[in-house]
Amino acid sequence: QVQLVESGGGLVQAGDSLRLSCAASGRAFRGLAMCWFRQAPGKEREFVAAIATSGGGLYNADSVKGRFTISRDNAKKTVYLQMNSLKPEDTAVYHCAARSSLNWRGIYDRVDGYPYWGQGTQVTVSS
Repeated sequence: QVQLVESGGGLVQAGDSLRLSCAASGRAFRGLAMCWFRQAPGKEREFVAAIATSGGGLYNADSVKGRFTISRDNAKKTVYLQMNSLKPEDTAVYHCAARSSLNWRGIYDRVDGYPYWGQGTQVTVSS
């Protein structure tokens, strides 16, 4: 089992930056592929970014590429999402998720590809 706890959300203005953190416990962190999804009110959960065990990042190019950066610290068992140049449309609850790295590449952007989820952290961007 894996437990995930997100933090770092808040209320910011357009153009500001935030860094989200997701602390993992339980299963060996080094063997987990990690990702961030977000869900705005009335919308489906949307893939934001994912990171392999090796540290390579994958992004939702349409929404966040060039503004968001995903990273991980295996010693701290934590994955981060650095969000720059925030826009009002980035407002959502941001969820961290994890899965085994086995066969991850084929399903990295799918909600049903991740068995472990955090409770989420609210990010609100005002215009």
